[in-house]
Amino acid sequence: MEIQGKQYHTIWLQKNSTNIVEVIDQRKLPFQFEVFEMKTVEDAFFAIKEMVVRGAPLIGVTAAYGMYLALLQTERSELEFVIKSKADYLKASRPTAVNLAFAVDCMVDFILENQNDENLLEQTLEKAHQLKAEEIEFSSKIGDFGLEIIEKIYAAKQDTVNVLTHCNAGWLACIDWGTATAPIYKAHLKGIPVHVWVDETRPRNQGARLTAYELGEQGVPHTVIPDNTGGHLMQHGMVDLVIVGSDRTSVTGDVANKIGTYLKALAAHDNNIPFYVALPSSTFDWEIEDGVKQIPIEQRDPGEVSEIEGWTKTGIQNVRLIPENSKVANYGFDVTPARLVSGLITERGVCSANRKSILKLFPEKKS
Repeated sequence: MEIQGKQYHTIWLQKNSTNIVEVIDQRKLPFQFEVFEMKTVEDAFFAIKEMVVRGAPLIGVTAAYGMYLALLQTERSELEFVIKSKADYLKASRPTAVNLAFAVDCMVDFILENQNDENLLEQTLEKAHQLKAEEIEFSSKIGDFGLEIIEKIYAAKQDTVNVLTHCNAGWLACIDWGTATAPIYKAHLKGIPVHVWVDETRPRNQGARLTAYELGEQGVPHTVIPDNTGGHLMQHGMVDLVIVGSDRTSVTGDVANKIGTYLKALAAHDNNIPFYVALPSSTFDWEIEDGVKQIPIEQRDPGEVSEIEGWTKTGIQNVRLIPENSKVANYGFDVTPARLVSGLITERGVCSANRKSILKLFPEKKS
């Protein structure tokens, strides 16, 4: 995708050094475009935990490169102990997004299996590149399958297709294309008129700041709305389709996503509006049966709620919103039960949100 007409991925190896990984600093968008350098596994941990990078697929790929950076810092004599220790360290940065553990485990297995190879560093870097390329391919295929859903709506309506999103599941949350936005971008490129209702997504405002930014850069018509507006729009026939992403989806189809997603699913269900979840296979948790009971829900810094961040003439500043002594509960995610999900859009096709349908797409995951 593009920023000011220049093509970018969200993460890349620095041009002049194989020891530095660079990412777009999403804390600064849409006000400033800056690049954040990662030279150590500690830098990767910071980037994930402090939301320099966001979105389950990007978090996973960042962790993969983080394990490569960990290897750069590790003596061969203590490789197994250090690599496993750094893996546990990285996994602790964000507990909800399953892509993180998936990517870290994949890299650890690769490193330990090839630890006696003299080209281990080069091969490990190539493995991280491979995981990145897979996520790009997955997002593109999700876009192709999701496009078919938008095409059917447009064929019946013969007018602009209005899509509602929550949080950021765009290319900034992935590497390219995105998950929830990939079908939208594919439809836009094909000439299908689409308009996106962009939930602001408090308290971090990823919709207002990131989704709106990237849609604008691609020329996709969109409108930013307060989080609680979606139900009203649905009641009045102003939403044709809801597409969201996922940070973790159970094998039974329960979906963990940014806090507030569950409420959008309830409103969509009440108004007979299709509610789809777009996700790559790396976002499935094949061990979890009951998403509501079993998916760990991250609780974040109260300051994200008690203050709001915005742009002034002197830069990005924080302003207090609530009384000094008021307590804050800041749950980062909620879980939408499978019964409220119209379908899951994956790189292998669209399936129903239940075990049988999911495993039909991914038969190798059957126990």
